[in-house]
Amino acid sequence: MLHSYNPVVPFEAKLSHTAAIILQAIQAGHVYGFSVMETTGLPSGTVYPALRRLERDSLIRSQWESQSIADKEQRPARKYYKITRAGRDTLEAKQKRFPLLTRLFPGPVSEDA
Repeated sequence: MLHSYNPVVPFEAKLSHTAAIILQAIQAGHVYGFSVMETTGLPSGTVYPALRRLERDSLIRSQWESQSIADKEQRPARKYYKITRAGRDTLEAKQKRFPLLTRLFPGPVSEDA
């Protein structure tokens, strides 16, 4: 009898160092694009396309804040990003492979800062 071999290969996104830095910034609490840019020092032409790719690959998800909040603070509405379970798993694998990544952002950002 022939056996069918059907391996289940878990999806592991290919994550560039830049994307890993951006994921790590989001995980640390820098949850909108400009904050990620300020924290990482990466330009908008790098950050925003990377955010779109990360969202396309289901490593992050986004949600626009309500316009009333933005109006109250007299600024444009922000798009907030949150890391997904797949994003955390992918980032964790990248951090194990490249341990120096964990030194870039020591911990979560406090709301009072």
